[in-house]
Amino acid sequence: MDPNSTVGGGVEDVYGEDHASMGLVTPWTVSVASGYNLLRNPHYNKGLAFTEEERDAHYLRGLLPPAVLTQELQEKKILKNIRQYEQPLQKYMALVDLQERNERLFFKVLIDNPDELLPIVYTPTEGEVCQHYGSLFRRPQGLFISLKDKGRVLEVLKNWPEKKIEVIVVTDGGRILGLGDLGCQGMGIPVGKLALYTALGGVRPSVCLPIMLDVGTNNEELLKDEFYIGLRQKRATGKEYFDFLDEFMRAVKQNYGEKVLVQFEDFGNENAFELLSKYRTTHLVFDDDIQGTAAVVLAGVIAATKLTGGDLVDHKFVFFGAGEAGTGIAELIALEMSTKSKVPMEEARKNIWLVDKEGLIVSSRKDSLHGFIKHWAHEHEHLKDLLDIVKSIRPTMLIGSAGVGRAFTKEVTETMASINEKPVIVALSNPTSKSECTAEEAYTWSKGRAVFASGSPFDAFEYEGKQFVPAQANNCYIFPGFGLGLVISGAIRVHDEMVLAASNALAGQVTDENYEKGRIYPQFDHIRKISAHIAADVAAKAYDLGVATRLPRPENLLKYAESCMYCPTYRNYR
Repeated sequence: MDPNSTVGGGVEDVYGEDHASMGLVTPWTVSVASGYNLLRNPHYNKGLAFTEEERDAHYLRGLLPPAVLTQELQEKKILKNIRQYEQPLQKYMALVDLQERNERLFFKVLIDNPDELLPIVYTPTEGEVCQHYGSLFRRPQGLFISLKDKGRVLEVLKNWPEKKIEVIVVTDGGRILGLGDLGCQGMGIPVGKLALYTALGGVRPSVCLPIMLDVGTNNEELLKDEFYIGLRQKRATGKEYFDFLDEFMRAVKQNYGEKVLVQFEDFGNENAFELLSKYRTTHLVFDDDIQGTAAVVLAGVIAATKLTGGDLVDHKFVFFGAGEAGTGIAELIALEMSTKSKVPMEEARKNIWLVDKEGLIVSSRKDSLHGFIKHWAHEHEHLKDLLDIVKSIRPTMLIGSAGVGRAFTKEVTETMASINEKPVIVALSNPTSKSECTAEEAYTWSKGRAVFASGSPFDAFEYEGKQFVPAQANNCYIFPGFGLGLVISGAIRVHDEMVLAASNALAGQVTDENYEKGRIYPQFDHIRKISAHIAADVAAKAYDLGVATRLPRPENLLKYAESCMYCPTYRNYR
């Protein structure tokens, strides 16, 4: 490995702490950990990769078998062991075991094999992990802050051993993926997301903190489970809930400063919008379900227009699902239309139609709609059936985020194909069982003409001699690089223009080769380079908007972003 490069195309890191090839001295390992304790410290343990000299210097002689392995050989062994398991949950547990004993090797394995391991540490396995998190829990991977801690949240934050935190991912477990209220077991989400912040975005693991805010659960099955690990009470609402969240947000800023990123994850629809609206002007906050999903879908939509033709403003959208994901995507698409085509937001919104469980959202339903949905209620007759809606609205793009499996039926897909030469069909819901349709169904029913993307991964599919490689509209294209951009610029607020910058940066990474295979997202094996480009563009926009505090502004933000990315190569100890 080039001593001046990071995994995935970066250059020498600015922290000067991540390159074993540079002969770095780490004197604190003598005082912090040596001998048996060093082997049990996942931040410093290298297992059989400790050299003969290191074994003598750090009292490891006799505690390890005599063989000395390279990190590359260790990685090969780990992959061999993981591949022996048949069930994704077994593979997940093997990776957790690795992370708990050797952090750098865990991230090297993850960085070098994203296509194979991302479905294990992220969707779709992440949902199953949360369903079983209570029985899987063995040692803390983050902080659990419950209503019992009200009045002393700051004190609880101080219990975390790392004092410099730059990224927090927090959930209240209210709406985990498409699985609903999983209460305290939703902790699997922040843990998984932050592993990807490091592996895909290069944010150092030591500055990442997963947090579970336990405000109770309305899941009766969990409340009756004798092994449930969370509070045994109904979910707090109203003033009690928001007072607790307010204490948490104040404590975070007090303990970690104004530049710490707080990413909201899998909060219930109404709470998610209210929290984002409330804190976006006072804290550095980002909601991945609203803004992250919106950014990655907008990137795919921008890329899809290269295949369908026409400008974004020329397209008409139907969203099947009007929750935080659907409305967030719709709003960002409208903002991009307004920005690029110089049309008012009200006009841009008229190209976008939303469908909830009651059917098409129209003006006659305004009195019964939540506030964040009302401006999507257009003049039209109320239709309930999706097929009738598609026939009447005649969209060019159909996007699903309702968590209703197989909602895009053969008839719906065929109708989209009869209206459009290249219908764009995006089935975002996950896990796979909740996907609105499969890749095979979309390509077959459209006779190979659909431009397809999904929230869950699907295998390549051949139709009439042409191979299609469906792309996953995965949030991890966006949030790791987006977060890195905020960190390296020292941003203190997130503006919508920064989210648009991330979307356009991602769309710009789609190659002609990707387009030829029907992909509207780039290859995932280049994700670290993609994240660096996103980080650079987000940071640039932060500087342009005057919300960046890390001065002076670097001359080359792309190189600077790459230089800041964590590298998991072992350090040399002496």
